[in-house]
Amino acid sequence: MITLNQKPELVTLVAIHDDKAPAFVSTQDKKTTFSDRDQKIYLVLKAKSVNRRRQLTEALTTFAKNNKMNINVDVDSFIDIATDLKPEIVFNIIFETLDFNSTSAYSLKTSKEAKKEAKSVVYNLITKKDFQADFEKEMIKTEAVNLARSLQDTPPNIGVGTYFSKLILDEAKKIPGIKAHVIGKDEAEKLGMGLFLGVNAGSPVEAQGVVLEYTTDSQLPKTGLVGKGITFDSGGYNLKPSNFMEGMKFDMSGAAIMLSTVLALAKAKAKANVVAIGMFTDNRIGKTATLPESVLTSMNGQTVEINNTDAEGRLVLADGITYVIREKKADRVVEASTLTGAIEIALGPWFTGAFTTNDELFNEFEKVTQETGEHIWRLPVLPEHLEKMQESTIADLTNSEKGRQAGSSTAAAFLNSFAEEKPYLHLDIAATADNGKRGTGVMVKTIFEWLNK
Repeated sequence: MITLNQKPELVTLVAIHDDKAPAFVSTQDKKTTFSDRDQKIYLVLKAKSVNRRRQLTEALTTFAKNNKMNINVDVDSFIDIATDLKPEIVFNIIFETLDFNSTSAYSLKTSKEAKKEAKSVVYNLITKKDFQADFEKEMIKTEAVNLARSLQDTPPNIGVGTYFSKLILDEAKKIPGIKAHVIGKDEAEKLGMGLFLGVNAGSPVEAQGVVLEYTTDSQLPKTGLVGKGITFDSGGYNLKPSNFMEGMKFDMSGAAIMLSTVLALAKAKAKANVVAIGMFTDNRIGKTATLPESVLTSMNGQTVEINNTDAEGRLVLADGITYVIREKKADRVVEASTLTGAIEIALGPWFTGAFTTNDELFNEFEKVTQETGEHIWRLPVLPEHLEKMQESTIADLTNSEKGRQAGSSTAAAFLNSFAEEKPYLHLDIAATADNGKRGTGVMVKTIFEWLNK
């Protein structure tokens, strides 16, 4: 829990330069020393830092993971050291890092010890500067991040599409200004969402397209947010090896992120024009599941040969993109998905892959990431990538090209072919959506700040 200038706690965390540290304080960068004499915890930050944001984030992360008590945080001491960052950014880093690392994880443990450990500590931010507006915005933004993380962490036997759709609709009812709707099987059939339904064909749980719409200024460009919501990905008949099944509950991260962001925008009473859809279904083997070499027809009429049932994410997303463009009249589309393992090989866990043919959209979005610290890296989408996805002899597209070359770019090209010439940005979060144990809610902060006018 984070508070601002409330009743002081007994102990205060203070940032200090190594050259100004008292003799009893360790001068090692990012290390803490507790002084019983003045009830302070001194956090040393070296004056020279190649990446100040990273230095602050790592130092506060280490501290928060080990801290068990309520404390004050002297915000101004951090600002005095991090003079190469705007004070607002320093405040945001402190708030977001402490909140992220002290928020209790999703847990179904029943022991008293586990319940005791789940209790969050209180960080009382103390400052002489006026950060009240920033504080209120951070409360909403981090709440959205934590909602996305909670959805991500839900076990797949609980977190099926119908569970998520009810939960999100219940959240939407609490916030004025949101229009919420769920596209079930019958409506999906009427809309012609053959790709979405094809992925869902082997599941006993009905597909759920969860739509949230929030408009306070219709003069703004309408932004469509599309999120992959595969609640568990077995690979279908192209069954994954057991070691690749681990973590597949996180395959719905894109949907969790996009929908949580719209809830936050509405809660913040943002000036915005946005519609989001989360495409929820699992990908299972069953007597009615889609077979390899099947041909499905998308909502926009393109036919797709299913050469790999484990390349299902791009299928549900294609129909989601068509929906926000044709039914909701989106002027531009941003989509997030745990789409390709290839992106982790290319960028590791440090960057989200960004793919677009629209320079203006990328530059606008990338500028915001510099403020939020959520790194993206642009990769190419070329006509040659789409040509690889057009090699089917019986359909307009294949969902899985032969070979392993540029797998993230060819997947992006497949999706881009459904954007109908609208500005479109694909965010491949396969390596950044979770850390293997917990969801991260990556990109909630950036999309929120981008659309929060």
